[in-house]
Amino acid sequence: MLKKVLRLSNRSFFAFIFLFSLSSSCLYFIYVAPGIANTYLFMMQARGKMLRDNVRTIGILIRDHYTKRNNTLNGTDYLEGYNSSEYLGQGGTYLPEDFTYSPGLPCPEKLPSMKGLIDVNMSEISMEEIQRLFSKDKDIKYGGHWKPGDCKPRWKVAILIPFRNRHEHLPILFRHLIPMLQRQRVQFGFYVIEQAGNYPFNRAMLFNVGFLEAIKDLDWDCLIFHDVDHIPESDRNYYGCGQMPRHFASKLDKYMYILPYNEFFGGVSGLTVEQFGKINGFPNAFWGWGGEDDDLWRRVLYAGYNVTRPEGDLGKYKSIPHHHRGEVQFLGRYKLLRYSKERQPLDGLNNLKYTPNITLHFLYKNVTVNLTPELAPVADD
Repeated sequence: MLKKVLRLSNRSFFAFIFLFSLSSSCLYFIYVAPGIANTYLFMMQARGKMLRDNVRTIGILIRDHYTKRNNTLNGTDYLEGYNSSEYLGQGGTYLPEDFTYSPGLPCPEKLPSMKGLIDVNMSEISMEEIQRLFSKDKDIKYGGHWKPGDCKPRWKVAILIPFRNRHEHLPILFRHLIPMLQRQRVQFGFYVIEQAGNYPFNRAMLFNVGFLEAIKDLDWDCLIFHDVDHIPESDRNYYGCGQMPRHFASKLDKYMYILPYNEFFGGVSGLTVEQFGKINGFPNAFWGWGGEDDDLWRRVLYAGYNVTRPEGDLGKYKSIPHHHRGEVQFLGRYKLLRYSKERQPLDGLNNLKYTPNITLHFLYKNVTVNLTPELAPVADD
């Protein structure tokens, strides 16, 4: 009898250890390492979408085969029912190599210097090496400002980069982005908005701080909200704004170059100063990883805008792997998203107070802020 009880006790003990380990692992991936869990989740969603698209393609081919319908009856070379913009490159013809610019006229958007595919180099490089590399370019002003001298830039673009403990990634981004923007002939300036203190990372509030600081420097007309670990793969992904907000990073390698879901607005996005002011900026209440981009998408729609994306493969980006180390997932984001419309006029640019510590570096302006919830109070209704 005693042996039977001991066997049961041992089984119960090992069952408890197993369940405890399983639940601890789940909590780790959900809360402490959200990047890993969400990457796998998005990959599963992308695989499901790819499978549905393949099944749909096969169904269309079978239907057209048996009904003997011509795939080009709709005036295109694409299967009926598909959005051809998914397969086309940027429309229009790029200018010839011998094209000459006029200093008094706007820079063209389809320049011969924009070759398309970028040779992405993810190997680590120090900021000192990057500074030495670009120190030869006398047109780059201290603080990271540049504008073309052979034509009038169509866009004055402030690149806002939220930052904390990612010093090895910043020079990799500069190595690719600076030459790309110069080939596109846009006027640009870099702002690295760094979070100090012990609170969870608040990417959205950092973007709001960056916006308010950038517009003090220059009459920027376009804002690019750019994660430090996203490297563009095509210089024809033109970093200018338009009549509608722009989602530049529509095809990420970690999601198999498939948009995880239609409302996905993460990575790299662009709005004009007017658009960003009209939507009251990002929400400030998202502490931790996730949710702020979904809220931004909703703010854009509530303000009467739509989101545009690059066509074809122009929106491809490579992601520097890091799995959001040291960051936690914001578990309260779903509740906030349910009340996104009600919170929009209350939480954003209009309720943010902060004290920045500003330093100038050769390639960027650093804006360091110690963020706390008290900096963006929301009045109770």
